[in-house]
Amino acid sequence: MAEILVDEFKLAFRNHPAGVAIITANTPEGPVGITASSVASVGIDPPAIAFSVTQSGGSAGKILQADSFVVHLASAQNLDVLKAFAVSGSERFTDAQGWGTLATGEPHLPSARVALRCTPASITPIGPSSLVLAEVVEIIGGDEGAPLVYHDRVFHVLDPARV
Repeated sequence: MAEILVDEFKLAFRNHPAGVAIITANTPEGPVGITASSVASVGIDPPAIAFSVTQSGGSAGKILQADSFVVHLASAQNLDVLKAFAVSGSERFTDAQGWGTLATGEPHLPSARVALRCTPASITPIGPSSLVLAEVVEIIGGDEGAPLVYHDRVFHVLDPARV
């Protein structure tokens, strides 16, 4: 019964479109980053977001240990970077991808629609995943771009002119 529930849960969210972000942090080993489709706003006073990660090792684990991180809300022009960050072992933080570094040390993608510099408020383990609640401490504007969503394991560009 539990296996059926897991399969149905995966299907439910596979068919639920979600915005896409790249979350980055600076660590003693260098910059790390992941893609995430679980970013959600939580509150405005103080500004807060939440997201989940499904691993406690690798890049996700290093982000969980960071004192601060940047959540880049991506657009269609970031598609190649998103794909690179979605595949373990692919090239990341290259000059061709357009990365920079904030004065506070975190990797920053100026071509993202907006970047939210955050500090973790709480991290709650749930099985092999973790739910991160973070306070937004800085908002950095970026480039305009067509909205992008992730649906059924595919990135889709939305037409901003359509209502």
